Amino acid sequence: MGMTAQEIEKMVLAALPDAVIELTDLAGDNDHYSIVVTSAEFAGKTRVAQHRMVMDALGGGMGTTLHALSVTTKVS
Repeated sequence: MGMTAQEIEKMVLAALPDAVIELTDLAGDNDHYSIVVTSAEFAGKTRVAQHRMVMDALGGGMGTTLHALSVTTKVS
């Protein structure tokens, strides 16, 4: 069972309230997503740190309820 787009957005926004999120369900299966997250919270952080912030926001979902997530981050 995958995560819905709404669940993913809610989790990211809980961690990054100012985030602008563009989420695409790549396969139409609630399992394979591409996400673009724009947030001022990313300022001064490395790309790896930015991606970790997004992944941490999703908690333990990666690899269990969410199998593939392509992450792109931008500083607002």
